[in-house]
Amino acid sequence: MSDKFIPQKGYYRKLRAFRVAEIIYDVTYIFAQRFLKRGDRTVDQMIQAARSGKQNIAEGSSAGSTSKETEIKLTNVAKASLQELLIDYEDFLRVRDLEIWDKNSEKAIVTRRICANNNDSAFFREAVKVRTAETVANIAIILIHQADVLLFRLIERQKADFLKQGGIREQMSAARREYRSSRKS
Repeated sequence: MSDKFIPQKGYYRKLRAFRVAEIIYDVTYIFAQRFLKRGDRTVDQMIQAARSGKQNIAEGSSAGSTSKETEIKLTNVAKASLQELLIDYEDFLRVRDLEIWDKNSEKAIVTRRICANNNDSAFFREAVKVRTAETVANIAIILIHQADVLLFRLIERQKADFLKQGGIREQMSAARREYRSSRKS
């Protein structure tokens, strides 16, 4: 009976948005270690923004069992954290006079396809170890744009689920009414 108003949640590891956010974290960690100076505040900020993107998807998914509002808010925090990280990557490229790939360039199109069809974090960890700073930053930018779309869709789904199912109080009241009704029969 309780599963009607406290559904099992926390299946975030199956979400493509989570898997992409995990890849972004791994790429960012390697990027920061390879291309930024120790002691640079940007290292911690970029790693923390990447971590926040990943962690808030997990936390929001788990919290969604009892609070649709919290689930939506935390998913949006993940989205916002990745946008902050996006700006860091763009800043890195801009101030060093490195190229930010045009979205219609052949490099971007090929990389987008690879990123869209690959959920294996180990693949990306190996790939970025041998690429230039410019290439790794652009890979991260593409991944962040893809995660942004996935998180937008996830938030839209979460909102639709709320409209269909209501919040925890509504679900608890409905379950209680159903329980009482079944006892009277």
